[in-house]
Amino acid sequence: MAIDQGSNILFRPTIWISILGLILSIIFGVVANLQPLYIFVLFVAIAILINFFKNFEQTVLGLLILRSALDAFSDQQLPAAFAVGIDILALLYVAVLLLRRQKIHTDGFWWLLAGWIALQGLWVVLQAIGGLGLGASYLPVAMREWIRVFSGLMIYLLVMQLKDRLTAEKVISYLFLSLIIPITAATLQILLPPSMLPSFLVFQSGYAIEAGSRMNGTLGHPNAFATFTLFFLGVALWKVGQVKQRLPWLILVAALAFFLVSSKSLTGLMMLVAFIPALVAPKMNIVNLIGGILLFGLVLFFFASSPMGQERLQSLYGTPLLNPDIDVSRAILLQWDDGNSFNWRIAQWTFLLEKWKYSPLLGYGLDTSRFLTPLASYSHNDYVRFLAEEGIFGFILFLFLIGALFVRLFQLAYSVPPNSSKRNLCFIMLAFLVSMLVGMLAGNVWNHTTLFFYWWTLLAVAGWDWDKPINAEVDSATSTKPKYFNYQRNSTRRRLSRSE
Repeated sequence: MAIDQGSNILFRPTIWISILGLILSIIFGVVANLQPLYIFVLFVAIAILINFFKNFEQTVLGLLILRSALDAFSDQQLPAAFAVGIDILALLYVAVLLLRRQKIHTDGFWWLLAGWIALQGLWVVLQAIGGLGLGASYLPVAMREWIRVFSGLMIYLLVMQLKDRLTAEKVISYLFLSLIIPITAATLQILLPPSMLPSFLVFQSGYAIEAGSRMNGTLGHPNAFATFTLFFLGVALWKVGQVKQRLPWLILVAALAFFLVSSKSLTGLMMLVAFIPALVAPKMNIVNLIGGILLFGLVLFFFASSPMGQERLQSLYGTPLLNPDIDVSRAILLQWDDGNSFNWRIAQWTFLLEKWKYSPLLGYGLDTSRFLTPLASYSHNDYVRFLAEEGIFGFILFLFLIGALFVRLFQLAYSVPPNSSKRNLCFIMLAFLVSMLVGMLAGNVWNHTTLFFYWWTLLAVAGWDWDKPINAEVDSATSTKPKYFNYQRNSTRRRLSRSE
C-alpha cells in the first residue's frame, strides 16, 4: 500500500523540528545554571536546527565556513559539541529522507569509509569490556575519539546531499570563506603582542621560547594551522588554473605561504617539501618546475630568515639525525633538559614502541597513546600511534584506508578528460595526500580534525559528476521536486481550465 506522504504526520519536518525543539528546551533548562556560553551555544543550535530543513544548502555551507573558527574554544568543548551536532543533523536528515522515500546520495568510497569507521568501533567495544591493556576506565576517551572520526563521515554524507543542488565549483568557492576568521586571527597575532590578545589566541606550550611566539590562528596549535593553510594553498593553486583573473588568487597563494611559514611549524614545512614535487610531477614542464621551485624557495626564505626558524633548524644538529655522536639513548636523556623537540619526539616514539610490544595485536585503545609514556603526550607520529593504540590489526586498517584514498583519487582523476577542472583538483588532492603522509612521520596530523573536515568535504565534491547541469534549485531540504516542475504543473492546469 502506498503511503500518503502529504497526510502522514511522520513525513512533516515541522513535527520533527517541534519534537527536537521540546527536547532542546528541556536541555536549556538544565544548562541555564552551568555557563552563559553554553546558553548562547544552545540558542545558536536551535537556530541552526530550525534553518536546517528550511534552507538546507545555506545551512550546510554555513557550517562548513564556521568550523575553522571553533578550535580556539577547545577548552569550552565547542569543537566536540559541533561534532555531535553534525552527527545528529546528518542522521536526522537521512531519517527524514528515508521516511519520505527520497534518494540519499552516497558513493562507493563513502561506504568504504563507513565500514572502516565501523571497524574502529571494535576498539570501543573492547575498551568497554576491559579487553585491552588499559582497562575499561578509558572508555570515555575511546568514545570521544570514535565520535570525532565519525563526524568526518557525517559531514561527507551531508555534503553529498548537496549533489544536484549546487555545482562543485560553487561549493569549493564557498570553502574559501572559512579562511577569513583564522587568517584574521593570525594577522592579529603578528601585529599585536601576546599581552593584547585574548587568551584563546595565544599559543602556549611546555617550552618558554614558544609561549606567545608562534602563530596558530584559530586552529589551536601552530601545526594544525600550518596543515590547514597548506591545504587551502593547494586549493588556491587549483583556482589559479581555472580562472582568467589569476592575480587575486596568486596573492592569496603568497599570503597563505607567508602564514604557513609564520606558524614556524616544521611539520608544515616538511609537508610543503613533499607537496611541491608531488604537485609538479603529473604535469612536469619547465613552467611548473620553475613555479614549484619559486614557491618552495619563498617559503624556505621566510622560515630560515626568522629567528625561531633558524633556532628550530639549528636544533636538528642536536639530534641523532645529524649528529653521529648522539645515539637514541643519549637523545632520550637530553630531551629532559635541552628543550629540543626532536629529541623529545625520539624519546616519545621509543617509549610507545616499547609499550606496544606488550600488546602487539590490538594495542591499548583509541586515543590512549598520551597515557602510555612518562611524557604524557600525543605520539607525534601517526604510524607509531596506530601501532600503539590499535596494534598490528589497526595499523593494517590504517594503511588500507590510505591505499583506498590513493585508488579513489586516481580513479576520479582518470575518469575525466585531461586538463579538466576535476582532474586537476584530484591531482592537487593527491599531492596533499602525499604531504600528509610525510607530515604524519613527526606530527599528529590525524588529530587535525578541522583539516579532515575540509578534506572529506573536498573528496565528496570530487566524486560528483561535474558535467551534469544543475537545472533548478529545490524547494526545500526535504523535497526533490524542482521549482520548474510545480510551475509546469500549474501551467498545465491553467491551460486545461481554459479549454474547458
